[in-house]
Amino acid sequence: MTSETSHTPGTAGTPAFTVLIPTYNERDNVPELLRRLVAALLPADRPQDAPVPRLLFVDDGSDDTAQLLIAAAEDCPLPITVLHRDVPEGGLGGAIVAGLRQVCDGGGDWAVVMDADLQHPPDLVPELVATGRRERADLVVASRYLEGGSRQGLADRYRLVVSGASTLLAKGVFPLELQGISDPMSGFFALRTAAVDPAELRPLGYKILLELAVRSRPRRVAEVPYHFGERFAGESKSSLREGLRFLRHLTGLRFSTPGGRALAFGLIGLSGVLPNLGLLHLLTQAHMHYLPAEVLANQAALAWNFALLEATVFRSRRHRHWASRTARFWALGNADLLLRIPLLALLVSGLGMGVLWATALTLVASFAVRFLIAERSIYVPHREAPRTPAAASAPLPVPDLATAE
Repeated sequence: MTSETSHTPGTAGTPAFTVLIPTYNERDNVPELLRRLVAALLPADRPQDAPVPRLLFVDDGSDDTAQLLIAAAEDCPLPITVLHRDVPEGGLGGAIVAGLRQVCDGGGDWAVVMDADLQHPPDLVPELVATGRRERADLVVASRYLEGGSRQGLADRYRLVVSGASTLLAKGVFPLELQGISDPMSGFFALRTAAVDPAELRPLGYKILLELAVRSRPRRVAEVPYHFGERFAGESKSSLREGLRFLRHLTGLRFSTPGGRALAFGLIGLSGVLPNLGLLHLLTQAHMHYLPAEVLANQAALAWNFALLEATVFRSRRHRHWASRTARFWALGNADLLLRIPLLALLVSGLGMGVLWATALTLVASFAVRFLIAERSIYVPHREAPRTPAAASAPLPVPDLATAE
């Protein structure tokens, strides 16, 4: 169940921008967070007729953080919306995507994502938005690695090492997608709402910036240095489990792009050459003719490739029934074989090439065709029904959050 309540003090129209803050048991940080946000977003020299920024909290916690926010909203000069999720699907990243859906439906032209623990300085929020507008960027990242930034909030050496290693790993896996982003692990950034489609995002865990950079492909990225501070209150949500989820997410993201899937498809296909050639060698050594031997060896390679592709590259695209996927894959593999056998015969009997070398050459030649058929016919992406304008703008029910279950 998801519930929403809002408080909008005397300000009509579209907000200047929305500050999106996911919370998970952050009750002790709420008063200080709101105080600093009000000071940063409503300075004394602000024009009276300027649009007022909006605060959107997406709460997944089990404590009374949501109730405290609702009570504080009565006296807060900033408009506050609280979205409480009883089922925290997708973890922290899922909370941010849930918030982005609302922001993109009318929360201003920019969204700033930040944590509630005050390790992200609220006084930097206006600068992130101003930098994005000034430089016409789609994404502005608050970076700990730029000159003038620091990671001082990562108090222990273990977290420093994990953070640095995660950054290097992410940039190594996505060198093009993360070009110009020095801190892909940052949870503090501003995003132009027109540059993102929340329906495209598939978050897993807390590294939502990496997800946005890879799937949304912002055209222009800017960065602003910042000091990552110490947590104001409460405990860090980082854990070994979150680290493992990050590795799973990194792997899934790499396979989410056509280029990444093609590379993995090729590597798995290349690995299938080993059982193919190994069985072919054994059968020809047992005096079987090379053509029927290749038919049998091909079945071993198909089983090998199918198992690996199902478990890795196309794990998230197994929408067809397993029997349909299996039948289509075997049909593709054996149809490919029917095309390769005449070529194999030509290379061996006509050109005098060795059986093993000729087989390897025909496998390479058929790679592109096999990948395209697998991508477009066997492992088709799941297509969600598009939201209608009415559904997109329809308000959620507003129950009494204090008694909602």
